[in-house]
Amino acid sequence: SHDDHRIAMALAVAGLAAQGKTKIENIACVNKSFPEFVEAFQKLGAKINYL
Repeated sequence: SHDDHRIAMALAVAGLAAQGKTKIENIACVNKSFPEFVEAFQKLGAKINYL
């Protein structure tokens, strides 16, 4: 995502439709525009693991 919050969120959404696991480095960059993104995304069924 190159630390771009918009790209990170778009990739996370695309990852829901992808097969297998999706890895997004520095997902914390979404805090810039949507601090509740991870919690909201998990409510939609996303499984997020921090490495």
